[in-house]
Amino acid sequence: MANISSPQSQAGIMSFYDAPSKGPKVNPRIIMALVIVFVAVVLIADHFAYLH
Repeated sequence: MANISSPQSQAGIMSFYDAPSKGPKVNPRIIMALVIVFVAVVLIADHFAYLH
């Protein structure tokens, strides 16, 4: 009987992730937008590198 977990152990994990952090709060949508923009810039730069 492997992988048997009790609600107590899962509650400990949830309380760990719900613990307040001292870092800045950033909206996940902003992070995703920045990642997409970064990927686009890299792809465009790569495209121009092959042109020259």
